[in-house]
Amino acid sequence: MYSVQIFKKTIFANIPMNMKIHSLLLVSFLSAGIMFQAQAQNIKQKLEQNYTIFSNHTSLTNGMASLHVINSETGETVFEKNAAVGLPTASTLKVITSITALDILGKDYTYKTKLYYAGEIDSVGVLHGDVVIHGEGDPTLGSNRYEHTKEDVVLAKWKKAIMDYGIKSINGRIIADDRMYNGIDVPGGWPWTDIGNYYGAGISSLNWRENSSGINFKVNDIQKPAPIENTTSDLSYLKLINHVTVGGKGTGDNVYAYSGPYSEKIIIKGTYGQDLKKTVEISLPDPAYDLAYNLSKVLAIDSIDVAQGITTGQRLFEEGLQVPKSTKDLNTHISPALHEIVYWFNRRSINLYGEALLRSIANISGGKISTSDGAKYLKKYWEQKLNIRSSELDVVDGSGLSPQNNVTTKAMNQIMQYALKRPWFAEFNNSLPTYNEMTMKSGTINGTLGYTGYHTAKDGKKYTFSLLVYNYDGSGSQMRQRMFTLLNTLK
Repeated sequence: MYSVQIFKKTIFANIPMNMKIHSLLLVSFLSAGIMFQAQAQNIKQKLEQNYTIFSNHTSLTNGMASLHVINSETGETVFEKNAAVGLPTASTLKVITSITALDILGKDYTYKTKLYYAGEIDSVGVLHGDVVIHGEGDPTLGSNRYEHTKEDVVLAKWKKAIMDYGIKSINGRIIADDRMYNGIDVPGGWPWTDIGNYYGAGISSLNWRENSSGINFKVNDIQKPAPIENTTSDLSYLKLINHVTVGGKGTGDNVYAYSGPYSEKIIIKGTYGQDLKKTVEISLPDPAYDLAYNLSKVLAIDSIDVAQGITTGQRLFEEGLQVPKSTKDLNTHISPALHEIVYWFNRRSINLYGEALLRSIANISGGKISTSDGAKYLKKYWEQKLNIRSSELDVVDGSGLSPQNNVTTKAMNQIMQYALKRPWFAEFNNSLPTYNEMTMKSGTINGTLGYTGYHTAKDGKKYTFSLLVYNYDGSGSQMRQRMFTLLNTLK
């Protein structure tokens, strides 16, 4: 290929003086094209070279790596390798769920949770009936990530609403109505070792405090029992069976809780580092029940008795009973806007939020309520939008916790590229964390690491990229550094 200087010399040979101004414009245009082509070839060659070094490392002898890179401005594929092979995604799947939800639901979509009473209030303030909390899938109710969703704020608001209507005693029940999603559920494919812990919390139409609670341990001698010092919420209605022992200094948190939906016992095993100062978060077996329990406690402070106790909509359904309809609405709690939910979903990788969004997609798209229905609608949506085949987007949940998810980096990257021109892109982009001085979402589960995001190089070129590795050998930290080194090619 000619250099720009040789090209100019060739063009100007034997051209009359009065034509050189016009020729100069043509030269500038063609020169820019040659330089662009040279730069494109240069980045492709660098990616090819560095990917070869990366993939030939002994850590991937029995593993697989997949990389897809797009020129963000032109939409052209800059580089791809194994980009048509479906691989587990870990939490990088969250970007796909986020983009789908933002596109279908809209960035300002909100969830509503209704508080009402059913029955009659007599002249002395006795409610002859029930107080009902009706949930419609809000994953943020009771969360401390937003000021107006905090547990104390919500409970105080609802107590005031009850008292403002003159209710001094409840002759019936507090019913936490979680029937919309048929109670608490865990997506298929989630490992048993995960679902008892906060990151494996199940999904309900009436979520509460991100369906988790914290445990603080006392530490003493290594290998001795680590007794529970306290819990961050009242779990006295559950039985905690503690087998945790004290681990050596620097060993960190190796505590795992074992339970499932509607469990009455939670078994806690593992080790808690001797120098560790951390609250261990476990999942709630029935968040709707926990909410009703906490509301009854708050009411009891002002001597508002609940004569027939607490229950949930799903428990009543299983007993062949109905949740009574509203006589009077007391309060409607409105969640943060969807783009605010997406922010924490991606920044803190909250799996619960992903499952809530996936179910909302199913509900809005076809009146369905299951995780599997949400996955079907998600796949159908991208088949229609970008002609992505379902085998390229084989998802079973909305968060990436299941190792059964298999997605190609090409499909993931196409969806990330699609997001660039959507009206909500600024909010989505703001939800992505920064790693290695690059804007990207990470993903980590056993044997899988991934990164997907956007980056502007020093020369001003913009790239959209997705990188997944599967079944690698060695430590996760070492693999991350090798992945960062490969992605540095885009800088």
